[in-house]
Amino acid sequence: MSNDEIKAIVKQIDDGLKIAEKRILEEKALRGECVIAYSEEKGIYNIPADKVIAEDRCNNN
Repeated sequence: MSNDEIKAIVKQIDDGLKIAEKRILEEKALRGECVIAYSEEKGIYNIPADKVIAEDRCNNN
């Protein structure tokens, strides 16, 4: 398998994971649920899924 083929497969997997993450966040937001997040300042904490979507925290382009 060539390097270009490997890069293409990795990109497809990454794109699929981003879609899955977005769908999960949308479903949790509809139910008013939170997700668990981590930051150096706060450590591990809960944040409402709709806030994650609104702040576009899941968009790691």
